[in-house]
Amino acid sequence: MKRLISFGLKFWPLFIGIGALIGALMFWIDPTGKMWKLDNVLEMLQDKMPFPDIFFRNFIPSGFVLLAVNGFTQYIAVYLVFKKRKAAPYAIMVCGIILMCWITVEWCLLGFYEICNAYFTFGLLEAVTGYVALKTQQRVMHGIRV
Repeated sequence: MKRLISFGLKFWPLFIGIGALIGALMFWIDPTGKMWKLDNVLEMLQDKMPFPDIFFRNFIPSGFVLLAVNGFTQYIAVYLVFKKRKAAPYAIMVCGIILMCWITVEWCLLGFYEICNAYFTFGLLEAVTGYVALKTQQRVMHGIRV
């Protein structure tokens, strides 16, 4: 069980963080979204979001927000895990919750897409991994064998 938790604590934030970096790079490589067949998504965002002329003329700002919210937070969690900090399970849990909130907003704005559904599941698995690691850590700290 400990090995599975340890693997999950490393895997989920690395996997999701790399996904956020790739997503941001995709937005920056083709800010129109046409290459990735996301130009209709950009139009929907322009219709539904405030200040579309500032933030949604293209995907460049979205790439920065994606990387900040779902990339850097994951990298901080990875750092805490590899440095074996007690805050690591909390960070993993919070990162999973942030991702689920992000996807919930996407569902509200854009509807259900397979990739969104998958990333919501990844966020849920990450949050559960952090929770289980936290409970395991607390048991060890209180002298209960795991």
